[in-house]
Amino acid sequence: MRILANETAKHLGKEITVSGWVNSRRDHGGLIFIDLRDHTGIIQLVVTPDTKDSFKLAESVRDEFVLTATGKMRERAPELINPNIPTGKVELVVSDLKLLNKCAPLPVNTHDDGEKTSEEMRLKFRYLDLRRPSMQKILKDRSEYYRFIRNYMYNHDFTEITTPVLANSSPEGARDFLAPSRLHPGKFYALPQAPQQFKQLLMVGGVDKYFQIAPCFRDEDPRADRLYGDFYQLDMEMSFVDNGETIRTEIEPLFISLAKDFGKKKLVLRSEPAKKYLEKNSPVPRLPYDIAMDLYGTDKPDLRFGMELIDLTDVFKGTDFKVFQTEVVKAIRVSGGASLTRREIDEFTEKAKKLGAGGLAYILYTDEGAKSPILKFMTDTEIASIKKLTSAKTGDAVFFGADAKTKVNKVLGELRNSFADHFNLKNPEEVSYAWIIDFPFYEWDEKLRKLDFGHNPFSMPKGGLEALENAKTDDEKLAIKADQYDMVMNGYEVASGAVRNYNPAIMYKVFNILGYNNEYVESRFSGMLNAFKFGAPPHAGCAPGLDRIFMVLEGVDNIRDIVAFPKNGSGVDLMMNSPSQVDKTQLEESHLIILEDD
Repeated sequence: MRILANETAKHLGKEITVSGWVNSRRDHGGLIFIDLRDHTGIIQLVVTPDTKDSFKLAESVRDEFVLTATGKMRERAPELINPNIPTGKVELVVSDLKLLNKCAPLPVNTHDDGEKTSEEMRLKFRYLDLRRPSMQKILKDRSEYYRFIRNYMYNHDFTEITTPVLANSSPEGARDFLAPSRLHPGKFYALPQAPQQFKQLLMVGGVDKYFQIAPCFRDEDPRADRLYGDFYQLDMEMSFVDNGETIRTEIEPLFISLAKDFGKKKLVLRSEPAKKYLEKNSPVPRLPYDIAMDLYGTDKPDLRFGMELIDLTDVFKGTDFKVFQTEVVKAIRVSGGASLTRREIDEFTEKAKKLGAGGLAYILYTDEGAKSPILKFMTDTEIASIKKLTSAKTGDAVFFGADAKTKVNKVLGELRNSFADHFNLKNPEEVSYAWIIDFPFYEWDEKLRKLDFGHNPFSMPKGGLEALENAKTDDEKLAIKADQYDMVMNGYEVASGAVRNYNPAIMYKVFNILGYNNEYVESRFSGMLNAFKFGAPPHAGCAPGLDRIFMVLEGVDNIRDIVAFPKNGSGVDLMMNSPSQVDKTQLEESHLIILEDD
């Protein structure tokens, strides 16, 4: 019977068999020591010249050779104990060593220590990279993570149901991956960006509480916190729910337990203004979208630290300082910011310029008093008001944004995160959650110069049909809120949900406002519309992104490090060489031709 490395200490004095990869080999002349590794750990093998064939084999083995060894377990001599591994007090004296497979010269490091391998090489030889103990741990943790989530959903009476992967194209906000139909020339399936329509149809079908760990497919540019192509989400929906707080109350304990019980993280909330939006018996604030943008410059704020945006617009009404004669003037106080060097301030200024700002005005509060190139342009009253409203003290710095409101929020929101990184305010052992609620139903598209959906057409507008019919001007339409909500975790959006639009009349109307007629709506969403005409219950749900949450819980910065087989930053699978060309026969069967670029 094969014994795992982490079980060997239980078999002292017994003959056992172990199998694994050579982690390292040390030849001490009369003895050869081999550290043999399996998925549970390492056990030291001792090979002596007494076992002639085994000793000869041991002389030839190299790292990552695959071996099986039979022998007797014994305690190590006290001076040879290795306290750094769980099996460090025992060793296996080999009586029979067999080679199962050799290993070619290694192109990547299979250990966590030693020389680091580039990400491109790690992804090309991912099957070797996965041998590293840290990657083995992530794979095991992810399995337990899914078990943890499934147990929660089962214990809360959700039914797990799978939905199709070959589906219809749907406007979810990203590009679809299309699959041509062989049986229906000229028509295409789309890989689902989310099971949105199917889960709503399940509610119509009488399912009370649905969930699945669902694969989703979006043709979006990859980045450090977003995988390219496919990702997984906990898709859930509940019938007879007509307000978002029901869903938030249902799923919030899972988020909290994932952080505290599974991830062993400390739950924190250090932004004082956010505490005003706490609900009874909940540690997670419900921040309206407009408030989040005003306070943090983003709808996914990291609340492990404060540094909120402070509105100084009223202070500079009628000011003679031309730079601050703008729609909005805001500031952030950076505790300890007076220690920033001229070079560091210049670097933050360049970042602000890349975000669209003309520059970055600041005041440093030093032992010698306030210092800044802009003080000479301000009145004593303005200078005193800045210090009072920002609560600035000696050692702090105040940085300003002056422009249109949306631009100021964007620039200072990004700088807030950059200052937090610089001053190490983001503790990876802490988690801070926030629900962002009351998103705008419509938004203004600057490129197209017209209104568009703020998120998607499947959310219920607050106020229902009446709110839509009463909105005549663009400003009134932009004021409509969706009963929609996101969960934010340490500055990442990790879930999105909404009360669904289950009323055909409302569905038609939300599209009519954007200039789409009823025929267009029926051509795109006939399945849902027809179903809603047969007694659809009110329903709502959300979809936590499992990869991004797991990334935070594991304390890694790159989401590709928590997936077994990710694509690289260009969306290429270097290991399997995809995407790849297909042969002419496959193209013909799919009724496709390849057009050469000019």
